[in-house]
Amino acid sequence: MTNFVTIEKGLGPGARIAVVRFDRGDGINALSPEAIRQLTQAARSFEDDGDTSVVVLTGSPKAFSAGFDLKDPEGRSRKSMDIGSLRRHLKLGPRLARAWQDMEQITIAAIDGFCIGGGVALAVALDFRVMSRSAHIRIPEIRLGMNMSWQSIPRLLHLMGPARTKQAVILADQRISAEEAHAWRLVEEVADPGTAVDTAMAFAAKFASQPPLSAAMTKLTVNRLTHALDDLTSHMDIDQFALATLTEDHKEGVAAFLERRKPRFRGR
Repeated sequence: MTNFVTIEKGLGPGARIAVVRFDRGDGINALSPEAIRQLTQAARSFEDDGDTSVVVLTGSPKAFSAGFDLKDPEGRSRKSMDIGSLRRHLKLGPRLARAWQDMEQITIAAIDGFCIGGGVALAVALDFRVMSRSAHIRIPEIRLGMNMSWQSIPRLLHLMGPARTKQAVILADQRISAEEAHAWRLVEEVADPGTAVDTAMAFAAKFASQPPLSAAMTKLTVNRLTHALDDLTSHMDIDQFALATLTEDHKEGVAAFLERRKPRFRGR
């Protein structure tokens, strides 16, 4: 089995920073089910790690992630699953985002290249985001006849507010530049091209120098208050996603994407 994720620990002040790098070596970094499992396990590997205060998550220099891998055989097998099997398989993504959100360590996404769909869902589950000026963000789910799931809508809403969230998600063809993302409060730091990781590490060093227990408890308090109603507002997004995948518009959206043409949606 190919290992898509590497972890380097013992960096920065007091050796309290870790870097998790997701790189499939193809310049696209799509989230196949296996990649999702590896990234979930990477987050969980820090559960009993008292030596790490900050975790920086990054992708390749060309891509943080292109989102869910529509060409992966396991992912494509969803088409033939019964509804029970499909619902279970669709939990992979929410489980990934929740694993990163629930980490006690401060988490920072370092985004170079593009960050699309599921990559955005993962990035907004972290505490902070640093984005290169040459990078861009796009959320194409609606253009593919799907809804944005993984409980991402509440996270986006907390960061940007309702209008920007609707703009980012519904206008699925829109590329959001680093400057726009910063103005919209989607990212906290903008870095020069190719320096997202270095900028994230400098940002991480500030947190790593703080008392680890106090920082962890404060993060937990802020997260619990911020996300208190998220489950209530988004508990059905897996079922909505499953329903959307049964529509003709979804089939048309995916076909248009693979055939590199404009989709023709009919509301069916």
